[in-house]
Amino acid sequence: MLALEKVRYVGEPVAAVVAMDERTAQLAREHVQVTYEALPYATDTGDAMKPDAAPIHERDYPSGTFSGITDRSAGPFAASSNICHSKELAWGDVEEGFRLATHVVEQTYEFPMVYAFAMEPYVAIADYSTDGLTVYSCAQHPFAVRRDLANLFDLPLSAVRLVVPYIGGGFGSKSYTKIEPLTSVLAWRARRPVKLALTVDEAILTTRVASARVRLRTGASSEGRLVAREATIVTNGGAYAENSPHGAELSTRHVIAPYVIPNVRVNSALVYTNTAPASSFRGFSSTQVAFASESQMDELADLVGMDRVMFRMINAAHRGTEVIPSLRSLDGDVPSNIKFAHEEFQSRLRDAPSREYDDGCTGVGLGLMLLGAGAQPTSTSRVTVHADDSVTVATGTSEMGQGSETVLAQIAAEELGVPYDRVRVQRADTALAPFDRSTGASRSTTLQGRALIEACKDVRTRLMAMATAVADGSQVEEVCDLGGVVIAGEFHTWGQLLHRYFEIGDCEAVGGGHVRRAGDLEQLPVFWESSIVAVRVVVDRDTGAVRVSDLSAVADVGKAINPAMVEGQDLGAAVQGLGPALFEELTYDGEELANGSPLLYRIPRFKDVPERMSSSLIENGDGVGPYGAKGAGEGAISATAPALASAVSAAIGKERIRRLPLTPERVWRSMQGLDDYVST
Repeated sequence: MLALEKVRYVGEPVAAVVAMDERTAQLAREHVQVTYEALPYATDTGDAMKPDAAPIHERDYPSGTFSGITDRSAGPFAASSNICHSKELAWGDVEEGFRLATHVVEQTYEFPMVYAFAMEPYVAIADYSTDGLTVYSCAQHPFAVRRDLANLFDLPLSAVRLVVPYIGGGFGSKSYTKIEPLTSVLAWRARRPVKLALTVDEAILTTRVASARVRLRTGASSEGRLVAREATIVTNGGAYAENSPHGAELSTRHVIAPYVIPNVRVNSALVYTNTAPASSFRGFSSTQVAFASESQMDELADLVGMDRVMFRMINAAHRGTEVIPSLRSLDGDVPSNIKFAHEEFQSRLRDAPSREYDDGCTGVGLGLMLLGAGAQPTSTSRVTVHADDSVTVATGTSEMGQGSETVLAQIAAEELGVPYDRVRVQRADTALAPFDRSTGASRSTTLQGRALIEACKDVRTRLMAMATAVADGSQVEEVCDLGGVVIAGEFHTWGQLLHRYFEIGDCEAVGGGHVRRAGDLEQLPVFWESSIVAVRVVVDRDTGAVRVSDLSAVADVGKAINPAMVEGQDLGAAVQGLGPALFEELTYDGEELANGSPLLYRIPRFKDVPERMSSSLIENGDGVGPYGAKGAGEGAISATAPALASAVSAAIGKERIRRLPLTPERVWRSMQGLDDYVST
C-alpha cells in the first residue's frame, strides 16, 4: 500500500493524507516531510540483469509464494537477482532443426513501454464499519479484489462487498487489485468513508504496459516450411510483480502461434526494474511478441523468395492442429482466414477512390495473431423471472464499454422468449451477483454467456414444474419462443403462470447456472482468438511521417451475437494498436518518467484514424460459447503493429525497422540508411 523503508520506483506512494475535502488534503500534503537516501537504480532490463546490479527486492520469493510466480529458475536467467519469473517452453530438437534449415533469420525486436490510457483513471470509495467493508471500485475483477481485501483485513468474504459501477474503460489495466487496499485502510483508520481518485499522471505511475525485448531466430527449408524457432523474451515488469508473471509465461506460447513449427525452444524472463509496475494489457502478452514473430515471418519470406502472404498460409495451422503441445487444438482454420483477409483487402483497395499520393510512397502489409483466450473457465450466473414478465440477470462481469450487458440481455431474451427491453442486467456487486472469475481475456460472452444459458434452462425447468403443479393433470406444453407455457390449450406468459401458481402478485422464479473446467472446457485455452489486420500506409518522403490510409480487420468469432458491437470492438482494437506502432512510448530520464502526462504522452487522435476502415467477421459456429461464439475484441491490437511495420518496409524499400514505435525520426533515419534505429 505504501513504501516501507525503501522506495522502489519514482511514483510509489510513501504517505497518505485524509481530509474533509480535496483542497485541504492538498494543503496538508505539503506538510509531509520525507527524507530520502539515494540508491542505485536500474530502469532498463539490461542494467537490472547485470551480475553486480543492486537487488530491487532483498527478499527471495520462492516459487508459489504468490499467485502467478511459479518458477524463477527456468532457462538461462537464474544467475540474476532481479529475475521475478522465468519460463521455458520447448519441444523437438532445436539444434537439429537449424542444421536442417536452408534459410535462417536472427534478429532482436523491441516493443515499447506504454500506458493503456482508459478514459477513467483509478478511483475507489471505501467504507469500513462494524458490519464489514464496502468498496466502490473501477475493478475489472471484483471477486479477485474482494479476496485480497478479505485477506488484508482478515475478514470473511461475506463481510467484504465490492460494487463496480459502469467503468470508463479498462483494457486490462484495471485487472486485479490497485488502489483499493490503500483506500480501505484509510477508511478503516478514519472511520469515515474515503474516496481516492487519481489523476492521469498518477494512474500512469500505478500500472503501465510491459515493454519487451525479443531475440528471435527462425529457420525454414528451401520449400519455405518452418523447421525451427528459438526465442529469448525479456520483459520489463517494473518494481512489483502484479499480474505480469502470468503474461511473461503466456508470451512463450504467443511467440509461436499460429504457426506449425516442429522444433521450438523459448525462454522468457520477467525482470524487476525501478519503474512503475507492469500489468495486464489488451491482447495479454501477445501484443509484445506478435511484432517480433510477424516481423521475422516477413524477413524470412523475403529470404526464401516467397510472397509474404503465401509464406504465412503454408505455415499456419489448420483446424484441429495442436499448435502448442498439451493445449487445446485449433478451433479455426488460419490459412483460410489469411486467404480471406488478403482477398478481402485487395478487393477493397481496388474499390477505393483512385488518388495520387504525391506526398509519399505507399506500401501494403499484413499481420496476424492467435491469442489463447478465456482464462480460467469458471463463471456462475443467476436469472430471475418476475411476475410482470420482466427478467433480471445477475452477473459478476464488469461492464466497461465492451458491451457485455447488451449481449447478456440478448441471450436471456432469446432463451426465455421475452422482449429485449424487458431484460435488466444487474451490474457487478459481490453482495448480490454470483461469482465470476474475472472480466478479461475476451471471456464474458463465451463463459458468462454459457453460464447464463444454464441459468435460463434452470429457471425454465422450475417454471415448467410450476405449470405441471397448476395443470392438475392437464396437458402442459412449453412455448419458450413466446415466453410462456400452454396449459390445457390456454397460453400463459411466465408472469401469468407465476400469478396462478403463487396466487399473489410480485412473485418470481429464480434459476442458477455455472460453467467450470470440465467437459469441453477442460482443455485450455478456452478458445483461440484469431485476428488478421491488413493496412496500406503512405510514408512522407521528406519527414518519415506514416499515415494509414486503409485498414481492414478480420476476426474469427465463431458467432457474432451482436455483429455491430463485435465489429466496433475489432476496429477499436486495431485503432488502439496504432498507438504503440506509431506514437506511444513511455520514456525514462534517469530514474524519473519523462513523459508521464496527457500533454506529453502521444496517443492516436481522430486525425490518425485511417481514411477507410472495415471489419469482416468469420462465423463458422465453431466456438465453445453460446450459439458457437468465441470471444473477440483483443487480437487486432496485436496484429496492427506488425502489419504497419511490414507496410512501411515495403513503402520505403529499406531494411525493416525492428523497434517500435515507428516514429517519423526512426522511419526517416531508416530511409537515409542510418541503421541505429533499425534494431538494437
